[in-house]
Amino acid sequence: MTLTITNRAGEQIRAVADLENIDLNKSYVRLAVIQGGCSGLTYDLGWDTEVREGDTQIELAGLPIVIDQRSGLYLEGTELDFTDGLEGKGFHFSNPQASRTCACGESFGL
Repeated sequence: MTLTITNRAGEQIRAVADLENIDLNKSYVRLAVIQGGCSGLTYDLGWDTEVREGDTQIELAGLPIVIDQRSGLYLEGTELDFTDGLEGKGFHFSNPQASRTCACGESFGL
């Protein structure tokens, strides 16, 4: 699987983990694609304490990551970044597979 997390995104994930008292030695960052949003699919970024059957477990930007099999297909080639500039503060997914995105950038379609 080809997926990247920029240093800025990695630093922000660690900062959020610290704020939420998440122990990254015992927890994972779960990346997923779920149904929703005006373009049909949306990204989900959260915490998990288990690796489920069929999950891909990788380390990116020094972070333990888990991705379910279905989401892995949608996330192939994606870059996760964090910005705090004029275009809005937050995590941003750059997905080369997305053929359309909504105006707010929260959802995408293939």
